[in-house]
Amino acid sequence: MKAKMEKIEKNLVKLEITVEAEKFDEAIKKAYKKNVKSFNVPGFRKGKVPINIVKKYYGIGVLLEDAINFAIDSSYGKALEENDIKPVDYPNIDIITAEEGKDFVYTAEVTVYPEVQLGEYKGLKVERPTYPVTDEDVENRLKEMQEKNARIESKEDGEIAKGDIAVIDFKGFIDDVAFEGGEGKDYSLEIGSGTFIDNFEDQLVGAKVGDKVDVNVTFPENYGREDLNNKKARFEVLVKDIKVKELPALDDEFASEASEFETLAELKEDIKAKLEKNNKAREEREFEDAVLKAVVENATIDVPEVMVEKEIDSMLKDLEQRLKYQGLSLEQYYQFTGSDEAKTRDFMRENALNKVKTDLVLQEIIDVENIEATEEDIKERAKEVAEMYSAASDEKMIDLLIKNQRSALEYDVKIQKTLNFLVENNQ
Repeated sequence: MKAKMEKIEKNLVKLEITVEAEKFDEAIKKAYKKNVKSFNVPGFRKGKVPINIVKKYYGIGVLLEDAINFAIDSSYGKALEENDIKPVDYPNIDIITAEEGKDFVYTAEVTVYPEVQLGEYKGLKVERPTYPVTDEDVENRLKEMQEKNARIESKEDGEIAKGDIAVIDFKGFIDDVAFEGGEGKDYSLEIGSGTFIDNFEDQLVGAKVGDKVDVNVTFPENYGREDLNNKKARFEVLVKDIKVKELPALDDEFASEASEFETLAELKEDIKAKLEKNNKAREEREFEDAVLKAVVENATIDVPEVMVEKEIDSMLKDLEQRLKYQGLSLEQYYQFTGSDEAKTRDFMRENALNKVKTDLVLQEIIDVENIEATEEDIKERAKEVAEMYSAASDEKMIDLLIKNQRSALEYDVKIQKTLNFLVENNQ
């Protein structure tokens, strides 16, 4: 096998690959063995027709397609390896010569990984965010706990007021025609929460149990559904119940009932410590992101469009999977958001391009800095993955992960080591 490489564009190369006549004849014989059971020739048992009779009776063309595929399969990978080519996508194949007894010649045009020119990636000054915990943060967390421990009771008499929970049936109309998704039964709506559009909730203030209220609203211009955007709507609302929240007092008794602490002071200290820990993790995460963004912006990369499209494909599959967990399909998502696949792909394009650039830059730094993953690193990463499946102490699970997912585990380790390296080497 011989291969000549020609660089067509920055990220596009063309290989002219020659498979010797002897090797191509072997591929023809392999194609014959694959298909011999399907040939029917008078005077011969099925599956026993000699190759020379097949060629005479059917013509050599009946074997060429498989022979070409066999010859390409056996030569293309070797040609890539010999020329140190890392393909991004499947090649475009063009057959030049494919005849029995002659060299088989074909060309393969293939998009390759782009060259990454790293800019400054060490010694950069990047702003580190800080999130100090305030007394207000602690009080807000206490209020959340207070809300979760509130008692909900029906109002025996009286009208709906701000802060009450109205249990309602509702049905929406546009131009007196009911629209899809505009109906609900026994819906608990907290008045003043801003859950419903426009001033829907305000129009229920003052209503009593049993009242029927016409609520008139206008959907936002960018609501996300073309049939509802900026449309005026009327809702027929029946008030079925009015509930009020009774919040517990924030004292030592509350602390002992809502937590493992005996006093409110102890609970506050614990809340503050947890918030500080979370904020610290957020600071580190955002600093890491900021450093990585700066490093990527300093790099020069001409990203092939096919890499961006593949990343968008991956993002769409991920979206589809997440929607499935919610009982939705992509088609329903498009309907609800007033979008389609083309618009969604355009929306994802910038993030996809940044993701591809980031991955390429990280891989280049791994290569330049010779960042490695040791056996101990790989095993530790396998333990972390196993822990996600509640199998941290299961050595069999860990060994299985190392055996079947070794390359993915190794890559994870290298990426994390590279991120740590960037954080340590930038201010």
